[in-house]
Amino acid sequence: MLEKQIEQFVMENRLNYVSEEEAIAPEYAGLRMYDPPIWGYGDANDPMFEELKKKEAVGEQFLLPDAWLPDAKSVISFFIPFTDEVKKSNWTDAAEPSAQWLHARIEGQRFVIAVCDEIQRILKEEGIISVIPASDPRFESVTKPDPERGEKWQGASYTSNWSERHVAFVCGLGTFGLSKGLITEKGIAGRLGSLIVSERFEPRKREYTDIYEYCTRCGACIRRCPAGAISLENGKEHLPCDQFLEETKKKYAPRYGCGKCQTKVPCESRIPGKRG
Repeated sequence: MLEKQIEQFVMENRLNYVSEEEAIAPEYAGLRMYDPPIWGYGDANDPMFEELKKKEAVGEQFLLPDAWLPDAKSVISFFIPFTDEVKKSNWTDAAEPSAQWLHARIEGQRFVIAVCDEIQRILKEEGIISVIPASDPRFESVTKPDPERGEKWQGASYTSNWSERHVAFVCGLGTFGLSKGLITEKGIAGRLGSLIVSERFEPRKREYTDIYEYCTRCGACIRRCPAGAISLENGKEHLPCDQFLEETKKKYAPRYGCGKCQTKVPCESRIPGKRG
């Protein structure tokens, strides 16, 4: 029932459509940014969440589900794919992101939170308590090491105390690619959201054992990256990627984005080598 209600919400809610007032140009008004999501579910006590506290995963600063919600039973994670129109608009070889992609990245993230809020509203009607880490006052993130932060944050960079990608991995949605995005059955081009809930949902089985299992290392994202931030040896390096995004922010403020590594690549809309 929840999944059906959210599917309808995605297709009908005005926030999933670029408004005339916010459109970069008149022709982008009415653009639908997302298709309906796919779902992952995890046991809040899954030992894999504890693994995310390791330095090579998210880090010590990662807060376990029961730190956000003491009565946590499950974690709901969802991947909401961009529409074909958004993805194909960004297929060009130009370094600049398409206008459609910029809308989907910024107004689109606002809609992801709206989806989380709607899930929370539906659950509340059923007497289920939930927390949305991404919009919770306790959520923290850093780009560069901050010596004034607590001990758990020392040396941390480009990380947070709740990682949508890693949580989605635990909840059975997919595995990582060279670009450090998550490759799902609907591909990599989209956004992720999650809630921690007080009700038990049947966990989704992880159909993989390795964190990079769905990545074929084909190198397509390397060739697509205008910042030269991705390599077979090191995967994606955050600094050059971030510097490139800052340049797009100067040009397209208040929007920014890129997404070239997620578009016109084999994992854009599916798991490479699999149909669908």
